[in-house]
Amino acid sequence: MPLVSTASILADARAAGSGAAAFNVIHLETAEALVAAADRTSTPLILQISENCVRYHGSLLPVTRATLALAEAARTGVSVHLDHVTDAELVWQGVEAGVGSVMIDASTLPYEQNVSTTARLTSWCHDRDVFVEAELGEVGGKDGVHAPGVRTDPDEALEFVAATGVDALAVAVGSSHAMRERTAKLDLELIRRLREKLPVPLVLHGSSGVPDEELWQAITAGMTKINISTHLVSVFTQGLRKVLDADRALIDSRKYIAPARDAVTDEAARLLGVLGGKGAGEGEEAG
Repeated sequence: MPLVSTASILADARAAGSGAAAFNVIHLETAEALVAAADRTSTPLILQISENCVRYHGSLLPVTRATLALAEAARTGVSVHLDHVTDAELVWQGVEAGVGSVMIDASTLPYEQNVSTTARLTSWCHDRDVFVEAELGEVGGKDGVHAPGVRTDPDEALEFVAATGVDALAVAVGSSHAMRERTAKLDLELIRRLREKLPVPLVLHGSSGVPDEELWQAITAGMTKINISTHLVSVFTQGLRKVLDADRALIDSRKYIAPARDAVTDEAARLLGVLGGKGAGEGEEAG
C-alpha cells in the first residue's frame, strides 16, 4: 500500500489512547523484520533511520531508498522517519529521497541555539509538508552514559513548541538511550504535566530500557510515539549467536541472518501488542 504519514499514525494513536511504535532500522534485514511484524499484527509502524545508521552505510540514499521500498510494499500502513539528525544536509537529502518526517536533534545546544536551529529547519520542512519532531532536555545514554539527563520543564517545553513550530516533542522523563537492561523508571507525573501543557504529541526516546508495564503506564500518562532500537538490536544479535554457536561450521550468512531476522519480527510483533494495550505486563522477553 502507499506510504502513510507519521502525522496520521501519531494522530490515530493519540485519539485511541495507544502508543505509536517507532522502531529503528539498522540494515535491510531489520527493516524487513519490522515490516513483517507490522503486517503480521496489522499495526501501523514508523521505521526510523538514524544519523548513526546513515554513517554506518556510508550515505543516506541506499538504506533510505531500500527502507522506503519495503514500506511501500507493506500491507499495513508504514511511514519512514529520519531519527536524531544533527546535520542539516541529511535533512535535505532525506526529504528529497521521500521521507515524510524528521527528528531534528539540536538538544545538546544551548536553549536559544536549539530554538533557532530547530525553527529554521522546521520552516523548511513544513514548506515541503514534512512532519518535524525535536527534543528538549537530554535523554542521555549516548556514548555509553546511562543517565536520565536533564528533565524537560513543561513551561519551557510549551515556549519551545510555540517558538519552533515543531509537530512533536521528544522529552526527557527518565529514560536513557542504549540501555541493555529494561530497568528504567519514568517520571509519570512529569509526563502527565507535559501532556496537559503541550498541544503536540510526546515522544519517548530510550524506550529499550523501559519494561513493558512501565511503557504502557507512560502511554496512559500521555506519551504517544515510543522509540525502540537497542532492545531489538539485542534480539537480532542473540539470534545470530544462537545459530552460530550451534553450528560452528556454518558459513552461509543467509542461514544465520534469517533466524535472527525472524526473532526480531517475533519480538517487534509482541511489542506492537504491548504498545497497543494488548499484553502489557504479561511478561518480558529477554533481550
